[in-house]
Amino acid sequence: MYASLLLVSALGACSALAAPVTPDLKLAPSIDTVSEYFNMLAATIKGVKPGPVPVCDISKAKLPAGASGLAPPSAGFKIKHIALGRGTQNYTCDLSKPDEAPKAAGAVATLFDASCVVSAYPDLARSLGKVAMQFNLTSAESKLNPSNLAISGHHFFTGPTTPFFDLDVSTKKLGHANCAKDGATPAPANAPKGQKGEAAVPWLKLLTISGATGNLREVYRVETVGGSAPATCQGLPAGFTVQYAAQYWFYEGKA
Repeated sequence: MYASLLLVSALGACSALAAPVTPDLKLAPSIDTVSEYFNMLAATIKGVKPGPVPVCDISKAKLPAGASGLAPPSAGFKIKHIALGRGTQNYTCDLSKPDEAPKAAGAVATLFDASCVVSAYPDLARSLGKVAMQFNLTSAESKLNPSNLAISGHHFFTGPTTPFFDLDVSTKKLGHANCAKDGATPAPANAPKGQKGEAAVPWLKLLTISGATGNLREVYRVETVGGSAPATCQGLPAGFTVQYAAQYWFYEGKA
């Protein structure tokens, strides 16, 4: 309880976030993780000079350094939305071949509006996924506890290799798009692990394909947390999920 209250206080103090709510805890958060986030918040606030509240200017947001292994955004494209994704990476196993590696079977995630957090407090935002991993989502979620980030979309797959992003669920109506993978790079060696010690899934660059709306053109998956499957299917069921979190950066531009 102490850890959850600390986290609520830490996230609630950020001017880019709304008033926090009580989280639905299914997994006790790590004191080290929460304390680290709280200390980062305190240092950030202490270093801010008195004056106007930071403006939510998403145009100034820069992709994390770890994305250097991916092709940069295309010339003329601009950042439209940044979301924190929290959900599961899905896998399947051939039970007759336990020594084989699990096969990826898409992902399902709820997307939460993190645009202002990332643009106003980039250093703080890097730990957002790590902290979010400590809290499981509820079926009736409308905001991400305990940060109170509002839902901005949903992520799932419409085919074995076709990720889909729906950003039309909020009043902003930002668009929707099927995507195809353009590139991948391993997550940094120090990337946060998942709830059971799973390694972070790779960082990706995706290109939207025919039918995309809202001028959505490119999507980056960065700052991943957990989500990787075990090395083999030994002892695993035919289908299983692994908890993960990630930031999704959406770029818009003319076709």
